[in-house]
Amino acid sequence: MLHNDQLEQWDRENFFHPSTHLAEFARGNLPQRLIKSGSGCYIEDRDGNRMLDAFAGLYCVNVGYGRPEIAEAIADQAKELAYYHSYVGHGTEASITLAKMVLDRAPDHMSKVYFGLSGSDANETNIKLIWYYNNIRGRPEKKKIISRWRGYHGSGLMTGSLTGLELFHKKFDLPLAQVTHTVAPDYFRRDDLAQSESAFVAHCVAELEAQIANEGAETIAAFIGEPVLGTGGIVPPPAGYWPAIQAVLDKHDILLIADEVVTGFGRLGSMFGSDHYGMRPDLITIAKGLTSAYAPLSGSIVSDKMWKVLEQGTDENGPIGHGWTYSAHPIGAAAGVANLQLIDTLNLVENAGSVGTYLNDAMKTALGDHPNVGDIRGEGMICAVELVSDKDSRTFFDAADKIGPQIAAKMLEQSNVIARAMPQGDIIGFAPPFCLTREEADTVVAATLRAVTSVLG
Repeated sequence: MLHNDQLEQWDRENFFHPSTHLAEFARGNLPQRLIKSGSGCYIEDRDGNRMLDAFAGLYCVNVGYGRPEIAEAIADQAKELAYYHSYVGHGTEASITLAKMVLDRAPDHMSKVYFGLSGSDANETNIKLIWYYNNIRGRPEKKKIISRWRGYHGSGLMTGSLTGLELFHKKFDLPLAQVTHTVAPDYFRRDDLAQSESAFVAHCVAELEAQIANEGAETIAAFIGEPVLGTGGIVPPPAGYWPAIQAVLDKHDILLIADEVVTGFGRLGSMFGSDHYGMRPDLITIAKGLTSAYAPLSGSIVSDKMWKVLEQGTDENGPIGHGWTYSAHPIGAAAGVANLQLIDTLNLVENAGSVGTYLNDAMKTALGDHPNVGDIRGEGMICAVELVSDKDSRTFFDAADKIGPQIAAKMLEQSNVIARAMPQGDIIGFAPPFCLTREEADTVVAATLRAVTSVLG
């Protein structure tokens, strides 16, 4: 298709793309794609290529593309009041309504929600609140945060430190000293292949206990974890993991942050992953599914226990010194209200559970016997296929071979299906919009099988 503008040139000359090989892109050696429109589970570029987006953007367009209800809510809010701040008691109908809707859906021991713009800034807020909380309690030494290897919690300085992936640390002088990491609950990648699932959970608990003993429980403020590991490989927890971890944290007076940026608002077939796995967090991080990414918005949901101490802190010290210019932005809040209403009206949480189960089962049926498919796992509307050089010995491919990226590229080239090559390991990730149909799930599975066969035989 001929283009009568310079967008592609301007793109390479001016636009700083995240998570991109900058030099190769600038030189024109990496492909670019200018997305024009979207509807349901599909996006279309300006050349007319229609693609099934099996990763919902970045697991965020939960209700699907092109929902007029959300677009109209955004437009109406922009016309009436595009912006006002939320400092010193100011609010809008949209922000107050959304806070109520979030708390109605959150675990029953949660109290308030603070709105930001991204999952990264929500986790920055969480860490600040935890440090403030322990200072008010008279425990200023209790500041360290335990995260997990392969966890993803953002790309800032503190949140990039919480993230347990090499790409987000190397050459950035991360992680910062206040963050320490423990073993990822990834049963497939266990060191001892003879270890049972229950024995592996016991190993995770023992490692956490050892780390707490080494650091000193009196210095550890919180533990952060995604109910299901997301960017680190899409890994549901082994059976019994979260109750066992919760018991350790309770014993040592360590707060729990449940990072539900991916799992919140229905991706697991349950409204929140915390309820799904029996977690009892002190803070819950929300973002992506809050607005289905129709507008930027995130949140930190604060428990009753923490809120009482935050109130005490302001009685003793005056107003809390934290906030963003765009906290509770009215346009984002309006998008959030319309999005949550749509999730309810269209029964999308149930569809995420039922069609997501169908997708996972179909993927196992189609690819489970392939000699280079080591593991297929998922929960609700999220799924991963992990590839190995040798199945019996669980030998991984050399990272330099880029098997995962090759297969993701083949899926797009051959079938116009978008999957994600996860950043650490040869893992193909799927997290479609909740409106995915069984027929579309079949398309995703067929595309995956075709690509795996093309690349690996």
